[in-house]
Amino acid sequence: MRRRSGIFRISIVFMIVAALWGGMALSGAQAAKDPGDRRWPQHLKGIDPVSLSGPKAAELKAWAKARLANDKKRRGGTLAIRPAAPAAPTAPAKPAAAPVDRPAVTPAVKPAARPASSSWATTTRTALFTKPAAPAKATTRAVQAAAPAGTTALVLYDTAGPYGHLGELYAMAAANLAGHFGTVTAKPVSAYTRGMVEQYTATVYLGSTYYGGSLPDAIPAAFYQDALATNRPVTWIGDNIWGMANAVGVSAFQQAYGWDPTNSYYEQGGTVGRIDRVDYKGQRLTRKIPTGFDSGVLHPALSTGPGFPQVTELAEATDANSGETSPWAIRSRNLTYVGEIPFSYVSETDRVIVFEDLLFDVLAPQTAERHRAFVRLEDISPEADPAQLRTLADYLHSAKVPYGINVVPVYTDPKGAYNNGVPKTSTLAQRPQVVAAIKYMLERGAVLMNHGYTHQYRNVANPYNGVTGDDFEFFRAHVDAGDNVVYDGPVPEDSTAWAQSRVTAGLAAFTAAGLPKPTLWTTPHYAASATDYRVFGKNFSARLERSLYFAGTLSGGTVNPSRYIGQFFPYAVKDVYGTTVLPENLGNYEPEPYNNHPARLPADLINSAKANLAVRDGVASFFYHPYFAVEPLKQTIEGIRALGYTFVAPADLSQ
Repeated sequence: MRRRSGIFRISIVFMIVAALWGGMALSGAQAAKDPGDRRWPQHLKGIDPVSLSGPKAAELKAWAKARLANDKKRRGGTLAIRPAAPAAPTAPAKPAAAPVDRPAVTPAVKPAARPASSSWATTTRTALFTKPAAPAKATTRAVQAAAPAGTTALVLYDTAGPYGHLGELYAMAAANLAGHFGTVTAKPVSAYTRGMVEQYTATVYLGSTYYGGSLPDAIPAAFYQDALATNRPVTWIGDNIWGMANAVGVSAFQQAYGWDPTNSYYEQGGTVGRIDRVDYKGQRLTRKIPTGFDSGVLHPALSTGPGFPQVTELAEATDANSGETSPWAIRSRNLTYVGEIPFSYVSETDRVIVFEDLLFDVLAPQTAERHRAFVRLEDISPEADPAQLRTLADYLHSAKVPYGINVVPVYTDPKGAYNNGVPKTSTLAQRPQVVAAIKYMLERGAVLMNHGYTHQYRNVANPYNGVTGDDFEFFRAHVDAGDNVVYDGPVPEDSTAWAQSRVTAGLAAFTAAGLPKPTLWTTPHYAASATDYRVFGKNFSARLERSLYFAGTLSGGTVNPSRYIGQFFPYAVKDVYGTTVLPENLGNYEPEPYNNHPARLPADLINSAKANLAVRDGVASFFYHPYFAVEPLKQTIEGIRALGYTFVAPADLSQ
């Protein structure tokens, strides 16, 4: 019996902080069974939601614990915060050039001056705290003029303290999203110089280091003062907003923004509670953080009385224990405040969607509402079933759905895992019926995409059996005693030349089969090194996938393959590797439950698409394995269309 390649995938619930460090555990799978009752390995796609490995998990838990300890001391008035050492007076600096191989983090062109009538100007309305009357009004306090052609973003992040490395990881996530709108400059907040906010369309600061005690405040006074003085949008995320209030004067902060950060804390009644839901623009979004790892959402203390400006609640958090609600994100004047780092522990329906949409307010406020969808067929190798390919092609053509087909040009089973111990290798050129089916698909709306060279590594278990579609190609992994897949890092021979040789060989195999050259790439199992990602970017117009981003990428130092953050996107971005990345943010159809993971059915994909309606110009993108029947694909497509999405070709996703 012919093997159905790539029948499994790891959970698409992509909890990003769970991917911060190498050695992270990914859940293995309960096997589904084909008619021959074979056990098929899990098809890895993404990062498991709950598995963290050993001491790395302990470190992340310690980070949350340390933040809450500082917050308690600040509430009790015992947290001494030493200000940053004053910098020598300097003229306003131009953005520093980023390393030449990181075009997504580049020098910025100073945008045109913002009109005096901008709605970011200081407001003098009576103090009150408002919620939008309707979901759409959560974004009405945006700049009236469209974002200038040279839209630029400044991303500032923390680097100090024992957990300072987290700042760069979070900054990469923010910079990638901002890369949807224009050029991005990312740098440590300690490198900020006076006047810098005026050189960018908008500024984002990610507070991941809670300053105080033995750790001096690393935020320059100039940033605190400029954030107050500017009319340009500033988005502040997480910690140290109270430092700004203290630096500029609590009264001045309250008069400007209508709330008091110095009296705002993560805990209420001695607990952070269990906030598991965030409502935004009519969508109920999820927030799932493992017990003991949650350091809470800041509860803003609103200022009352005459003379204070209006504070608008943009998103609302709900505590599952008490049922109480509180703001998750607020805005007044030019300042948007988000009460926690939104990149921690995310899924396809997560509250990170709020931040992904709020960036439009500050970088492209005139963006029209538009909802597009995309589907790709996955893991088509020389051993695919031509009849199944034609069946799905006929349905998609009849439904007028353009789509992508991810093709692995060379199939190999070096140890004969599915061939009675006899090694087997086949190329597209050796399978003319499969090639004919691929051409049939291309004639009916498909776009050819390259999904690796062999989608496996050598003749070793990586992590399963060395077979195409089951194993990693550009990253090492193993299965531990608990049946978890553990990421080990780049392959030993990883280099620009090695990665390029894989790409070159794969493209040659397409040519030998008489197929066109693919212009889009999807990394096998979504895992590769920073070096590999740059190679892919030089050979293809875009990657369509989820990706890993490694420490050292922003700083320009040595890339650390053991510390990384994973990310997926609701729209096309130019990422910190300089590559256009097209979105895959819904996951895939998986009818079988496995290893603590429920089945992922059409209703689950449709629900994820519904949550992503909160992104005003977002994409609902999923993939489907062609060995499954047509009906679940049909249900998913019809359900997503019913939400108001329009299916488009991959080339449309970058427009």
